[in-house]
Amino acid sequence: MGDSLTAGFGLPADGAFPAKLERALKAKGLAVEVTNAGVSGDTASGGLARLDWSVPEGTDAVILELGANDMLRGIDPQLTRHALEEIVRRLTQRHVVVLLAGMRAAANFDSKYRRDFDAIYPELAVRYDLLLYPFFLDGIAGEGALNQGDGLHPSAAGVDAIVVRILPTVEELVRQARSRGAR
Repeated sequence: MGDSLTAGFGLPADGAFPAKLERALKAKGLAVEVTNAGVSGDTASGGLARLDWSVPEGTDAVILELGANDMLRGIDPQLTRHALEEIVRRLTQRHVVVLLAGMRAAANFDSKYRRDFDAIYPELAVRYDLLLYPFFLDGIAGEGALNQGDGLHPSAAGVDAIVVRILPTVEELVRQARSRGAR
């Protein structure tokens, strides 16, 4: 569940993060179905508003990747935190295992904004005992060859790099979801 980084803005559907992640997991022998619940332009509050229809009953696990648009729009980090926390709370009440994919504030924001925004993801991960991938664009942000012309959205090669980097954490997500389902 996420924004354009999940939806695959500027890429064909089979080139989006969820599709490539599913192929990588299947190549590792994991029989999974990864659904693309990304909406370009979405904020954390937008994700909260669509949570129930974006994550249907029977979902075992969610990679929650929201907040980039909040940051780009300079939305108060407390509003972003509240929306993400409510999403996490509702998913965990439904016994859905959550991997929180973090975002970091851009350097052009003042230090207070960056500090407040950057703290959201690790603090929520600790509070709710979530798996955390600290920065979804780790190794991709600012790398021209791994981004589309807008400098914001990963290219096909950028999505490949994200999948390689996040894959061990997603494998743990799958293990936790299967363990929970076996109870």
